[in-house]
Amino acid sequence: MRLFIHKVFNWEYWPFGLVYFPIFFLWTYYAIKAKTIFFFNAANPKIKNGGFINESKIEIYDLIPQQYYPKTLFVKGKSSFDLVINKLNESGQQFPLIAKPDMGLRGNAVKKVNSIEELKSYHEKADFDFLIQDVIPYENEVGIFYVKLPNESKGKITGIVAKEFLIVEGDGKSTIEELIKKNPRFELQLSALKKEYKEKLLKVLLQGEKLNLVPYGNHARGAKFIDASHLISDKLTQVIEEISSNISEFYFGRFDIMYNTFEELENGQNFSIVELNGSGSEPTHIYDPKHSIFFAWKELARHIGYMYKIGQHNHNRGFKFLNHKEGMKEYREHNECLAKIVTI
Repeated sequence: MRLFIHKVFNWEYWPFGLVYFPIFFLWTYYAIKAKTIFFFNAANPKIKNGGFINESKIEIYDLIPQQYYPKTLFVKGKSSFDLVINKLNESGQQFPLIAKPDMGLRGNAVKKVNSIEELKSYHEKADFDFLIQDVIPYENEVGIFYVKLPNESKGKITGIVAKEFLIVEGDGKSTIEELIKKNPRFELQLSALKKEYKEKLLKVLLQGEKLNLVPYGNHARGAKFIDASHLISDKLTQVIEEISSNISEFYFGRFDIMYNTFEELENGQNFSIVELNGSGSEPTHIYDPKHSIFFAWKELARHIGYMYKIGQHNHNRGFKFLNHKEGMKEYREHNECLAKIVTI
């Protein structure tokens, strides 16, 4: 009951359909103007479906200059594990590694694998294409939303979200599970954490000892999102502009970036792109607990407006919108893939 009340009074936990209900009317308005509900694909013409549905992460990584993201290996679903090991040896990647679906869904099936045995277990359960990626050696993470009109020479940052990971700190007497239960945000993840950590949750951490239970900044996996849009600066914008200018026909989306210090990030040093999300991106700074649902609706409407305007510009340049038949086919394939991912 305590957790239920916490979710009711914190809109960030409300069901997707409830949060986005007013936005559906705005989407309908833009769909009527575009003559298709699938107008999002033209926002980023070189990314499949603009990055909204049925997109491939490895195809997006392939658009980004390699120096900006960690070494990444693509694994075809249900391929031979011996083949996976051979490719891993050829790549020179070392454990620990991150395994994640080639098509993502809010952090589902993203796991840190520490050994060949753990990777084999993941591979056996994965009925989908997935990636094996080096662990990024930086502790901090931000999501930086970038938009650019095709007829303009430069884009802009429209929002920044900082992320606090699911980290517990020991008191010398409480088990990890007991520490988790002291924070409603963390306790909501307890069922998933029990599956992953099992009896390890019974360990007592020393006074001041910290443990990061989910080493990636995903809201659905317990990370706290904080609006850090005040950190937008000319220097940071220039860094993001430099990256974006090297990604063919990219105009709308969110860079999830891990970095050492913010000063270094502003100087274009010691950072790595975790993911680039296209037209399906949310301006995730809205999930800061200090923001009301009305702020969220305003920001969602603002960004969907950008997406439509960019898509219309690209449509006028010759990039066609998906028609209904094409869009529904992509949507069905997207849902079929996601159904496999959520059951791992």
